[in-house]
Amino acid sequence: MREVELTIDSIAAGGDGVARDAGRVVFVPRTAPGDVALVRLVEEKERFARGRLAAVRTPSPSRIEPPCPHYVHDDCGGCQLQHLAYDAQLEAKRVVVRDALARIGGVALEPPPTQPSLRPWRYRRKLTLALRRRGARWIAGLHPYHDASAVFELRDCPITDERVVAVWKEILGAAGLLPQAQSLRGAVRLVDGGASFVLEGGTRWNASDAFFRAVPSLAALWWRREGGTPRLLAERGAAAAASASFVQVNEEVADALRAHVLAVAAAHAPARIVDAYAGAGATAVPLAAAGARVTAIELDRDASARTASLLPEGSRAIAGRVEDRLGEALPADLVIVNPPRTGVDARVTTILAAATPAPRAIVYVSCNPATLARDIARLPGWRVRSIRLFDMFPQTAHVETVCELVPEAA
Repeated sequence: MREVELTIDSIAAGGDGVARDAGRVVFVPRTAPGDVALVRLVEEKERFARGRLAAVRTPSPSRIEPPCPHYVHDDCGGCQLQHLAYDAQLEAKRVVVRDALARIGGVALEPPPTQPSLRPWRYRRKLTLALRRRGARWIAGLHPYHDASAVFELRDCPITDERVVAVWKEILGAAGLLPQAQSLRGAVRLVDGGASFVLEGGTRWNASDAFFRAVPSLAALWWRREGGTPRLLAERGAAAAASASFVQVNEEVADALRAHVLAVAAAHAPARIVDAYAGAGATAVPLAAAGARVTAIELDRDASARTASLLPEGSRAIAGRVEDRLGEALPADLVIVNPPRTGVDARVTTILAAATPAPRAIVYVSCNPATLARDIARLPGWRVRSIRLFDMFPQTAHVETVCELVPEAA
């Protein structure tokens, strides 16, 4: 493999440093803008290459020593930006969003303002780990960024709440009661009254009751049998049934994001609102409580039922795909969309672009700048009125964006 000395210019959407070699873009994980680095090229294509950091010749002023041993010694793929000072992480994310909007969406903006996380560390209320059998024992861990098939044993995760890490240690202490399998996957979430554990994999679990008794920190135990859907097996106290899916990872930033969405919505004085990809109603319910008639659309039937139980008379929850049900929910004064990383289906933007009368605004909550930009480009006649970033996941390359779109004539 060829080695070259490169100067890192910026950070790409996935967290890799970006450099250029003979006119070709080179992506190098674990590098910082301003680094002069010796890079081993592990993949070379006509227009781009991928490299591995061999040595930092001259460190960037924004480079710091990552505090997590797994990030350094195990090449943990859970974080991508621990080697950057927090201010530099925020700036990198602003530039990523600005560049995606310009390159894909044709929207020229200054790097948008960002709401930082009050806690850059120990903020995660959920931790999903791969479980692998190693002889007679189980290990729980994460994947190296360069090998998704490998799993290293996790000792601690400094972006995760210590209570979650402690529950995982209890689970491993009872691992002899897990289903017979070579590999499983589990997620611990903090919920009211304790923690929820969702186990995925295996075909039989005869010892689930004994496992639940052996892990006293658990308020709820869920199991997704191989090829099945999550099923609540046991609970203590008043653990919410929705705890299998709808727990915010970074509660403080999620609250700030929700407050911003509600404020943007209120500024348009909407009487009728569509909340698409509504989840368990965290946005729809306060909007309805403020007096709007809300139609909340959500594919997950359990979450939709929960929303329906909380909405007042005059508002409703619809279970189904947004692209299939949006048309019947219009017209509306305001439409909120909060899709997964893949963005909205092309039919959604087609329906919104053709809506008569047009909504006063579309509030687009995005976790992927590239699909946000693509979907804005699919909405001719609409412009970006405001945009704000929320750093929900410090130390990683992920960023949440709230984009307010209004008709061009507005």
